[in-house]
Amino acid sequence: MALEINESNFEEKVMKSDKPVVLDFWAEWCGPCRTIGPYIEEISKDYEGRAIVGKVNVDDSPSISAKYGIRNIPTVLYLKNGAVVDKQVGAVPKAELAKKLDAIL
Repeated sequence: MALEINESNFEEKVMKSDKPVVLDFWAEWCGPCRTIGPYIEEISKDYEGRAIVGKVNVDDSPSISAKYGIRNIPTVLYLKNGAVVDKQVGAVPKAELAKKLDAIL
């Protein structure tokens, strides 16, 4: 299951991770976010032990969203060693999200 990432666990779970991190920026009211939500959950299971997969609610964690300049949701960021290495904006098929993660593993 994807981790809930917020201000209190961001540093530990994301910035200090020795694995690649996938962050899904979303909100309850966002239709396209609900479209990719199940894909994010599947990816978290598919890549368990190889990557950290988290979800950031933009309404609950505005400072994380601001740090990365998130203007549109859903936005999925791919981080390695704490740095953004790829990004996907908008709803796309699961295969597209997995392909970007495969590239940084």
